[in-house]
Amino acid sequence: MARKAKTALALGTFDGLHKGHKAVIACALSKKERGLIPLVMLFDAHPLLALTGKAPDMILQDDLRTEMLENTGAKAEVISFSEIKDFTPEEFFEKIVIKKLNAGFVCCGENYTFGRYGAGTCETLEKLCRKHGIGFECVPLVKYRNSPVNSSRVRKCIQTGNIREANRLLGYEFRYRSVVRSGFQRGRLLGAPTINQYFDEGFCIPKPGVYASVTIIDGREYPSVTNIGYRPTYENNDFRSETCIIGFDGNLYGQNLEVRLLDRIRDEKRFNSDEALSNQIQLDAAESRRIFRRRNRENV
Repeated sequence: MARKAKTALALGTFDGLHKGHKAVIACALSKKERGLIPLVMLFDAHPLLALTGKAPDMILQDDLRTEMLENTGAKAEVISFSEIKDFTPEEFFEKIVIKKLNAGFVCCGENYTFGRYGAGTCETLEKLCRKHGIGFECVPLVKYRNSPVNSSRVRKCIQTGNIREANRLLGYEFRYRSVVRSGFQRGRLLGAPTINQYFDEGFCIPKPGVYASVTIIDGREYPSVTNIGYRPTYENNDFRSETCIIGFDGNLYGQNLEVRLLDRIRDEKRFNSDEALSNQIQLDAAESRRIFRRRNRENV
């Protein structure tokens, strides 16, 4: 069903909401003063899943992406990519942009493509908008250290453990949310109780290691230390996120908690004794507190 109110439409993949994506969304948001409703078009799945059978690793979970979009003040409309993938650029424009989403203004990035085989470009979109009397703006690529910000670059940073760089490209702290599961209670025995979480299938998993992190509990931020991997001091065969929350003591089992990574502290390491591991945990906690304080002085 077509929308009644005219929209300022942001077009793109928006799979990670990195700084490049947010520049396009900001373009749509800026048209509110014209009486247009900022609207972000999202796909139900990454386009490459339909085109190649395999989607890139997920940078941002759907529920977190929805929350972040709502916080900008933009609305979102989810479109089935499988249903529109064979549209010509003209069909996509007429059936989706005009009829379904009622665009009065369209924003996209300069490398945007659309329509079957990606035949439509930013220039194509501009011509179609002009033909139908719709406003248009092509947003220049956002660059960081002289290279464009894109999802592939973000994924590489995450997978190599360069979380500080990933956060700069994203414009927010890389994060994930999942239910706290029961573990072996070893952390509690070592004086550092932890929460255990598993990653969603297809999620972009950081390089194994120990990270300074922030855990969100009831809206409050707690500095924390997160081990991602197999915890080699003990015999483990399950890959997980295990987080020691500094300054919190309580039962969190079953809660859906958000962890944000700030920086990578070190590789995973096998310790010869519980005492050696306990001492290292204290060192990691001190380093995480230092990074947490630095983080509160800096902008992402």
